[in-house]
Amino acid sequence: MKEECMCEKYTQLMHKAYKLALVDKERSDKINAKAKKILRELRRMHYPEVENWATEY
Repeated sequence: MKEECMCEKYTQLMHKAYKLALVDKERSDKINAKAKKILRELRRMHYPEVENWATEY
């Protein structure tokens, strides 16, 4: 399912951004922005699982 694939991509990007945050803040911010874009799209699609694991600050 497309939504599940997007959820996996979001999770991968957030983990990568977290790991990079202390080393390369600018790159981490760019990756984080991509992840948040995916999260917004999932919410727009009203994917119910997203609220169980995702938080956007």
